[in-house]
Amino acid sequence: MDHSGHGTSMDLPPFTLERGLEFSADPFFLTGCLLALALYGWGVLRLRARGDSWQIGRTLFFVTGVLTVILATCTGLNEYGMVMFSVHMVQHMIISMVSPILLLLGAPVTLTLRALPVAARRGAKGPRELLLALLHSRYLKIVTHPAFTIPLFIASLYALYFTPLFDFLMESRPGHIAMMVHFLATGLVFFWPIMGVDPGPHRPGYVMRMLELFAGMPFHAFFGIALMMGSEPLVTTYANPPASLGIDALTDQHAAGGIAWAFSEIPSVLVLIALVFQWYRSEERRARRTDRAADRDGDKELEAYNAYLASLNARGR
Repeated sequence: MDHSGHGTSMDLPPFTLERGLEFSADPFFLTGCLLALALYGWGVLRLRARGDSWQIGRTLFFVTGVLTVILATCTGLNEYGMVMFSVHMVQHMIISMVSPILLLLGAPVTLTLRALPVAARRGAKGPRELLLALLHSRYLKIVTHPAFTIPLFIASLYALYFTPLFDFLMESRPGHIAMMVHFLATGLVFFWPIMGVDPGPHRPGYVMRMLELFAGMPFHAFFGIALMMGSEPLVTTYANPPASLGIDALTDQHAAGGIAWAFSEIPSVLVLIALVFQWYRSEERRARRTDRAADRDGDKELEAYNAYLASLNARGR
């Protein structure tokens, strides 16, 4: 049986990095990625046309994030990921942890708010006003709260791989696409309030963000260890790999667990570095504001003292 539901051959040759990186477009994800790049580019060009600046670093982060989605879904990784647990886990980790971090560092929501025009009539609701309403909605307050994001992040691992749900989704192309979209959406929702680049309803302090980041990581590591210690294949989809691949299902599962365990550390370090940098920049801005306020207060005191001296001089005359 073809597990992919969309023409993946069961006679794939042994996996190599070169074969894994061969371009193999998935129309759904390729269209979505190209549309994302086009809309982001439109926003940047719109800002520059009116004389506003946009950090080149943010653009590079966003473009790199989109390219990682293409890497995970539009190359040989997508083909081999249908029959090899280890390759699928690479896809999962890229699209749920690496891609969201890079996309969020590109600040797409901030760019959208700056690029969209304000409604022409007072009280009217255009795209910008509707986006602002969504950002302040009760719905987003719930889905970006750690009480929701952390359990969702954890359930995306355990409830998917340790139940028949994974096998059910892998039986069809729409199911596989839905799973990949879920991985990306879950990563975006989890890291959005933690990264703190774009505006959002839930914006905790830096210490709390770090706690949120590390709250879910142990469960991620335990998931990888559970796969590595399994004595039999846990997922039916990968229980009988094609003979042409020359791999053992249990050995491949152990490799998938090692990949999941390793990826629980690398993105965490990257996000932590970004948070420390943001914290440093925030403290710098606060210090400058304090210095400006102190300068203004000092100027006022000096003016008052000069006025006092002038009044004494006038009385002496």
